This record gives sequence, C-alpha cells and structure tokens, in this order.
Amino acid sequence: MLIALPNLDGRESVAAFFRKHFPDVAPLMPGLAREFLEHPVGRMGTVHADRWSARGGTAVLLGDAAHAIVPFHGQGMNACFEDCFELNRLLETTRDWARAFDEFERVRKPDTDAIAAMALKNYVEMRDTVRDPKCLLRKELSFELERRFPDRFIPRYSMVMFHHEIPYSVAFERGKVQARILEDLTATAESLAQLNPADAGAAVISRLRPVSARGADTGQALES
Repeated sequence: MLIALPNLDGRESVAAFFRKHFPDVAPLMPGLAREFLEHPVGRMGTVHADRWSARGGTAVLLGDAAHAIVPFHGQGMNACFEDCFELNRLLETTRDWARAFDEFERVRKPDTDAIAAMALKNYVEMRDTVRDPKCLLRKELSFELERRFPDRFIPRYSMVMFHHEIPYSVAFERGKVQARILEDLTATAESLAQLNPADAGAAVISRLRPVSARGADTGQALES
C-alpha cells in the first residue's frame, strides 16, 4: 500500500520520485499523476451522533452509522468490530434491549470519540511533523522510553495499532501525558545524548501507571 500527502512538486517530479524509489511499482502505473488528478475528489468527515438508539429499544446504530471517522489511523472497521463484540456481550446478559442499547452507547462512546480525535491528530502529525527535527527527536525518545519502560511508556500510535487490549480512550489520555513528558524532556535538547536518563526515568515512573489489560485496571495515566 502506498500513501501520499499532497505537495507542490509537479507531475514530472512525482514521476521521477517513483522511478527512483519505487522502480517495481512505476511501470505498473505509467499514468499515475494524470490518473490521480482526474480522479473524483471524495469527502472525508467525522460523525458524532447525539443518540445511537431509538426510544424503546427498537433499533440501534453502530459502526460508521454512529461514529464514522477519517481514515488516518486505519481503525474504522476495527472500531465497528468492537461495537459488535460489545453489543453482543450486552445482549447476552439481558432481555431488556432498550437497557442494553443505552449501556452500549455509554460504554462505547468514550472510545469512539477518542479514536475520532486521534485519527484527525494523526493526519496533522503526518502532514506537519515528518521534517521537524524536534518532533523527530521526540519520536526517537519515545522509542527509547518504550524500550526502557515497556509496561509504562508505549507510543500512542503503537497503543492504537498494536495493543488491542488498550481501549482507545485510554490510549488517547495516556498519549496526551506522554506527549507532555516528551515535550518537557526535549525542551532544551537537540539529541538523545543531551538528555539525562535519570530525569527521563523519573518522569515516566511518576506520571504514568503501568498499562494493564482491558477489563481490569484501565492503566490510566497518573497525570490528567
């Protein structure tokens, strides 16, 4: 899969880029720039429904109908699968569908709101931070902290993409705390060599609880 963000380099530069970096793909897409420009432009948006179920438990929305998101985290279908799992669990525990639908919305909405926000944020990160030296340093530091504290510091992207046991809402809140830790530690540094490992360790331990499995302690951050 190839993903590209818009740029102003022009058709010839794009074609040359593909010939240099993707020589196996370029022959398969000889008109890639023209085809892209002629392709209809679609719309992307986020859906926030005020209420997911009809009165009396006669119908319920789930998946994109209740909480469609932009595709920049690749989690739309996964969020729908989680809806199915959670709704099925609730329906197995009660014959009262109206009650089950209300509980379904109460349980799921914090997570679907969180992944909607993170999908938008991930677009901004892909668009703006890939050439920012400070952001690259923070990303490098995040991997180092994950190596040193794998039960406490997990990069937000990794929590969302590779840790199904961590709810989206927990990943969202922990991600905000971790971002502040990275900003504080790199405020006056230009490289990892300039950072004090003891300060980094103290920040992680004091501001982040260990991550635990879904259904037990949520592993929420100590710092809000």
